[in-house]
Amino acid sequence: MTDHQKPLGSGFGARTTASDVLAGIDLTGRCAIVTGGHSGLGLETTRALAAAGAHVIVGARNPEAARAAMHDVPNVIVDALDLEDLTSIHLFAKRLLAAESHLDMLINNAGIMACPEMRVGPGWEAQFATNHLGHFALTNLISPLLEGGARVVSVSSAGHHASPIRWEDVQFTSGYDKWRAYGQSKTANALFAVHLDRIGRDRGIRAFSLHPGKIFTPLQRHLTQTEMTAEGWLDANGNPADPTFKTPAQGAATQVWAATSPQLDGLGGLYCEDCDIAVRAETASEPFVGVKEYATSVTEAERLWELSTKLTQIAVTG
Repeated sequence: MTDHQKPLGSGFGARTTASDVLAGIDLTGRCAIVTGGHSGLGLETTRALAAAGAHVIVGARNPEAARAAMHDVPNVIVDALDLEDLTSIHLFAKRLLAAESHLDMLINNAGIMACPEMRVGPGWEAQFATNHLGHFALTNLISPLLEGGARVVSVSSAGHHASPIRWEDVQFTSGYDKWRAYGQSKTANALFAVHLDRIGRDRGIRAFSLHPGKIFTPLQRHLTQTEMTAEGWLDANGNPADPTFKTPAQGAATQVWAATSPQLDGLGGLYCEDCDIAVRAETASEPFVGVKEYATSVTEAERLWELSTKLTQIAVTG
């Protein structure tokens, strides 16, 4: 069996922007959903897709704030979507199914990182619920719109290196660790793409996950300056100190590339970074580079899918 989890030599790199990726690509007539598409990387993604001609639907917890952020962006509509609330997800999906005949791109971009211990829904750990289960439910509910040529892109992270799926205690009922919880949720994003691609490819649904890079966005809202200084992201005065950080436009590039690039035609279930397919972490010479084996395991992916189906009571139809 051929292992496609290796770089293509895309011609792009860490400093490529979302607009660079779309140079020469006309998305007129294409329809995309970007969850959290009004803030941070989501905003840059929405702007780039809309500028290329795509019709973009932004799912946002606070629609009024999202519409304000989108006031100067053409081809965009905003709808209410709270990924922590299954009722909200069902209603969002119902409105989409009534209004749209086909989606070309679903970019599962919204997320939270390293938050204090919080419980949502029936007691789910908030990062696993928001970053994974909410997007799992949304994707499955709108799957009829994805058939026949859609790409589903899940924004994972190199943070997945921090933890595989903790099968013995997925919900962190004891010993909560905000970084391990974040890492588990990002591993879940990668595994979701693996299994969705396996079961969706015959219906024309291909899936990818990715690490966008390190970028200063509202994602860091739960971190203190002291924590970010300890990580080496900021200096003692609170100024950026890590030269490997990307701009938001650069950070959005890989998800835009995964959603639109013809270089990925015929491929799927892969983890990307720096606008290319990533290496396997076990072969990388640097930490937090590439994708861990446990985040690409077909067995782990199927097991997570079964658990997610049980928790949300939602499964792919058709």
